[in-house]
Amino acid sequence: MAGIIGKKIGMTSVFSVEGKNIPCTVIEAGPCVVTQVKTEETDGYNALQLAYGDKKEKRTTKAEFGHFKKAGVTPKRKVVEFRNTYQDTFELGQEIDVTVFHENDFVDVVGVSKGKGFQGVVKRHNFKGVNDATHGQHNRLRAPGSIGASSWPSRVFKGMRMAGRDGGKTVTIENLQVIKIIPEKNLIVVKGSIPGAKGSYIIMRKQWS
Repeated sequence: MAGIIGKKIGMTSVFSVEGKNIPCTVIEAGPCVVTQVKTEETDGYNALQLAYGDKKEKRTTKAEFGHFKKAGVTPKRKVVEFRNTYQDTFELGQEIDVTVFHENDFVDVVGVSKGKGFQGVVKRHNFKGVNDATHGQHNRLRAPGSIGASSWPSRVFKGMRMAGRDGGKTVTIENLQVIKIIPEKNLIVVKGSIPGAKGSYIIMRKQWS
């Protein structure tokens, strides 16, 4: 199995053998359950659907309840599909935990970055503003400046860096090393930081060498 669903617990640090202090992120990975196995014959492609986190029955739709019942599991909060990433045989309702990873593995972590609301160009795109506060400038220190020409093209090009909603996007951090695994608590410690706030869901995929 090459992937798992988890939750960001927070950050900590560990000391390496050389005595260096390494910043790390603690992730509660699983346990996940297999809710659907897709094959080339039945669905047109190979994929494995995993679910994580318990969910109240009264907050579950009938369609979702039937789907989970078919797999023989209780309703779950997060459902993710991993395409073409498994080599072994899996069954409905099978439990997958952190033991699918090993120390010194390299993984890619996908999460949703923290939302920062509507922001100006200085914070959103690292603009420096219109600089001088003299020479007739007034309240222009954090202004975006010109955004385009006049007679041609008489419009603003798509993708122009302007003020707007910042954060809250799906971000993938690649090549994070697994520093430590604590199977009795379903915890994985990876080197570096990952996107998202504490308690947010993440997807972890193993890189094949």
